[in-house]
Amino acid sequence: MNLLDVSNICKTYGSGETAVHALKKVSFSVPKGEYVAIVGQSGSGKSTLLNIIGALDTPTSGRVTIGGKDIFSMDDRKLTIFRRRNIGFIFQAFNLIPELTVEQNIIFPVLLDYQEPDKKHLEELLTVLNLKERRSHLPSQLSGGQQQRAAIGRALMTRPSLILADEPTGNLDTQNSSEVIALLKEASKKYEQTILMITHNRSIAQTADRVLQVSDGVLADLGRCRE
Repeated sequence: MNLLDVSNICKTYGSGETAVHALKKVSFSVPKGEYVAIVGQSGSGKSTLLNIIGALDTPTSGRVTIGGKDIFSMDDRKLTIFRRRNIGFIFQAFNLIPELTVEQNIIFPVLLDYQEPDKKHLEELLTVLNLKERRSHLPSQLSGGQQQRAAIGRALMTRPSLILADEPTGNLDTQNSSEVIALLKEASKKYEQTILMITHNRSIAQTADRVLQVSDGVLADLGRCRE
């Protein structure tokens, strides 16, 4: 069963002779639990695609279905709630709230949804992310790798069916990059979460189950990676 279906997505900025066609009839599907890397040059349209899938941007035309639900058929309120409960975001710049501790940052999406945090799940995440000793630290007291692990914890805390990662290793050194990728792969397998990750790094892309490439707004499926 597919968790994600993207059908004929087009995105155009401007009109007439100055129009920029960022995405051109992009279509693909991702089964539940698959870990997919999206590669492409800067300006190719891959970040626009990820933003549309995450409902942070709207397509000019086309359809995005997550878990069988057409996300752009929802009104703003329903879409906000759906996104909060079903999609986890991991950004290159971490985007942690500086005034909150590691633990508070991780549980923040749950509190935002007026829910009670699952303490057992929180402890499991802190253990897996090797952040138990840092749970009371502020982001400014963490290394880059620790901040990104906290951001991953935040994305996983709501048990979203889909995780969108935009250059999650872009600000990290080689060792921390490897650790972050290993955590994403573990989340994909352990929690059966579907992951779409943008990366410029071809070797990191090869750790995924499958690689997609965006070039000048056109998507190509490069196929499954070797084990």
